[in-house]
Amino acid sequence: MKACDVVTANKLLLDIIKTNLTGEGLNWLEAWETTPDQINGIGKAFVMAPRKTGKAIVQLSALQLVALEDAGLAYLAQWSIDRVCRVWLLGNLPATDRDKLYAAIDQLFLSAEMNEAVALYSALPFLPFPAIWAKRCAEGIRSNIGSVLEAIMENNPYPAQYLDEAAWNQLVLKAFFTEKNINLIVGLDERSNLELALTLTDYAKERWAARRKVNPQLWRLVGKFTNEEIFEVLKTGLQHYDQVEQRAIALAVAASDYEPAKDYIDTFPELKAVLAEGSLNWDKF
Repeated sequence: MKACDVVTANKLLLDIIKTNLTGEGLNWLEAWETTPDQINGIGKAFVMAPRKTGKAIVQLSALQLVALEDAGLAYLAQWSIDRVCRVWLLGNLPATDRDKLYAAIDQLFLSAEMNEAVALYSALPFLPFPAIWAKRCAEGIRSNIGSVLEAIMENNPYPAQYLDEAAWNQLVLKAFFTEKNINLIVGLDERSNLELALTLTDYAKERWAARRKVNPQLWRLVGKFTNEEIFEVLKTGLQHYDQVEQRAIALAVAASDYEPAKDYIDTFPELKAVLAEGSLNWDKF
């Protein structure tokens, strides 16, 4: 979310739900809106949602697409209606009793099957008292289920805002390890740090030792922290003569203040020329 608050975002979700539901599903939703104790009833409603809404990908009007884009929520266009509905159910629980709300949602985490877990982690940015879910988010990074990891890592602003540095670094490292779409990690550049850069260079060395390629996006998180230790790793990467990796390292070094690395890049005429053109950016990788 970049341009609206959670209340506005939840209104967008409700509008999408109501324009995608008819008959029994719409009646069920309208009955839920008037439920007097929604926290006590959330477990049953959350589990029941797919049976009431179906699982089709949401259909959006041009106005809804524009509204989602303006709110930084364009990725919701790829969600199924039950996922949107589950996220809305959770995000609209009354913020009147923090402990009661925590207990109800935590129970859902404990008993969740895969699709329920995807919805729960997708809902993190929308939940009342969002900071209390940081530990749950960090625990989710240990999942071995791809769709659950994607719900946490991709297009989700919650980790960048609430995870501490250790958990954030674990998320990024696991995203590389499990070959997730690095470009979809929200806050990737803003949360980069020296410890992460050192961890990623160690990971790169392991990949090379196993004769495997390194995701060029890795160097994006390393370049501005270049020091003597990291420079030695960058030199190894440049000497592999993989053009994609060389260009990624050159772009990374361009973001650093470490002059020995910049001077070293200048010894590669092709890299020097590409950087001088100014046409190289991380969207190229």
